[in-house]
Amino acid sequence: MCDPRLAIVVDDDAAVARLKARGILVNAVDRPELCDFTLPAIVDRDPVIVAVGTGGASAGLAAALRQRLEALLPASLGRLAEGLFASRAAWRARYPEAGERRRAIAAALTPGAIYDPLDPRDTSGMPAEQMGSDTVTLVTMTLPSPDPDDLTLRQARLLANADRVTHGADVPAAILNRARADADRLACAAPPADLPGLTVDLRMA
Repeated sequence: MCDPRLAIVVDDDAAVARLKARGILVNAVDRPELCDFTLPAIVDRDPVIVAVGTGGASAGLAAALRQRLEALLPASLGRLAEGLFASRAAWRARYPEAGERRRAIAAALTPGAIYDPLDPRDTSGMPAEQMGSDTVTLVTMTLPSPDPDDLTLRQARLLANADRVTHGADVPAAILNRARADADRLACAAPPADLPGLTVDLRMA
């Protein structure tokens, strides 16, 4: 005999009350105040799972966001995750130091890079050796204000992935703190041009 533990109810408050009285957990559609649990909308790129929930406030909104994400996330995303998992030994061999390895993987996953997760190409078979932290990349940013909230998304992303941050003496600590905690910081008139990895140079406008 069926002994239910969960129920989903649409537009029937009396049924909600009866089920709760029996100790059954209830999801009352679009009635978050009556819900014992909610169900997120799921985007499945196995083994990558993305869940969108609104706490029961709007199933329609969660579904709309899921549909947008379905179009955004390529079908190859799951294979990329599996490829990165399978290549862990290669990453460790090429980058024995954990911090260097993490920076190299983060750089490889940035927009336009070799493992860009939103690139529809299937990059899962590309070896770790194709992405080296010994590549020299220098990005200069001219900051419009000392307020870190004025950073663009691209600027914030670059700071979060930089191996080092060079900067003028007038760049405030509030902006420098947006860089990774382990990134080198160097106040200088001009950045060195030959340091390996990603250097972000910050100058006030």
